[in-house]
Amino acid sequence: MITGWAMPAAIWRNQLQTFGRRFYALALDPRGQGESELPAGGFNPERRATDIKEFLDPLSKVLLIGWSLGAIESLQYIHMFGAERLAGMVLVDSSIGEEPAPPSSGAFLQALRDARDKTIAGFVRSIFTDAAHGIEIEALIAGAKRLPLENSVALLSYPLPRTHWKEIAHRFKKPLLYVVTPQFEEQAKNLQNNRPGTAVEIFSAAGHALFVDEADRFNAIVLQFAESLPDR
Repeated sequence: MITGWAMPAAIWRNQLQTFGRRFYALALDPRGQGESELPAGGFNPERRATDIKEFLDPLSKVLLIGWSLGAIESLQYIHMFGAERLAGMVLVDSSIGEEPAPPSSGAFLQALRDARDKTIAGFVRSIFTDAAHGIEIEALIAGAKRLPLENSVALLSYPLPRTHWKEIAHRFKKPLLYVVTPQFEEQAKNLQNNRPGTAVEIFSAAGHALFVDEADRFNAIVLQFAESLPDR
């Protein structure tokens, strides 16, 4: 499991426990996030994809689950290193290049520069529909603030066209599950049309961290998908 922008691997706690009863379950703290070190550089898609490669090197028959930024970094991993180690992939609530394009992130980036602490706190609270999930919101906020401003901005400013992500997803020949909230529902429909065989699930009432808001449903869907993989 590959987490999103500024979030720790611990946000997958429920999934680690649930999936771990049936599979070998791991989650990555990307550089500068969670319990990982905070290096001076490497906050770009190539280095972050290489970090995923190094994380997966000892493994095989992997179901790679990427959420938000972690989804496009998972696609970048496939672009750079291929899919030999993978049995399948799950992309969670992330724009992957299909139409319609999401709103520009320019306003959020400017808010980060103008009022970083307030913007980070607002973002963390906004990704859940209900704070009563056993998630320590203040700890997530404090952890997100570990990333220096310019590194935070760099992670949201990858210099690649939207079509880059779409083309990688279309070339991926193994089973793919796209799990989204309504903000990406139209992209999901277009991905199914343009990449036949893609499985899609819509979480209409969940927040961006849908695997926290509706953990039981998410876990059941992913476990069913994992059990169906021919190469597991």
